[in-house]
Amino acid sequence: MKRALLLFTIVVSCVSQELYAQKVAVKTNLLSDAFFSPNLGVEIGFAPRWTLDVSGQFNGWTLSHDRRWKHWAVQPEVRYWLCDRFGGHFFGAHLHGGQYNIGGFDGKINMLGTDFRKLKDTRYQGWFIGAGVSYGYAFILGRHWNLETEIGLGYSYTRYDRYRCTGCGKKVETDKPHHYMGPTKAAINLVYLF
Repeated sequence: MKRALLLFTIVVSCVSQELYAQKVAVKTNLLSDAFFSPNLGVEIGFAPRWTLDVSGQFNGWTLSHDRRWKHWAVQPEVRYWLCDRFGGHFFGAHLHGGQYNIGGFDGKINMLGTDFRKLKDTRYQGWFIGAGVSYGYAFILGRHWNLETEIGLGYSYTRYDRYRCTGCGKKVETDKPHHYMGPTKAAINLVYLF
């Protein structure tokens, strides 16, 4: 009888922990918000230390002086948490894809085969896909709120059309490939846990 009672107590404790454990979160990346790219993410726990995060962002604005930073992107990620999910350190593996229309910015950066300085006088329009790995940390602010930081590195393959100037329609190159390696994720997420 004592063994049955002990077993029952253990099972009830485990089940009640699972019932009250946080399984779903919604989030916004404050860094993307600062660059006028509305975004939303949903993260779902599917094991004690594993979650699936799916984030997306959209920017449809044409800025002053005919600068463009239009894009949409989706980035699913599987995360492994070193302690419990939604708190502390985690590692992730992500995919990403989307479309872009960008130009008129003085990038002043040339790194790993990608020359962002070319954005000053030309416009690029195309699509991209890729993958990467990331590391992050979630700071617990309260019962339902977290602040999460994350950085990721990876690879992107893109195909683009290049235009002579940011506002004109004169195409200079068509369907050109480009391989990018470098940062693929940077986030400071404000997270609400259900």
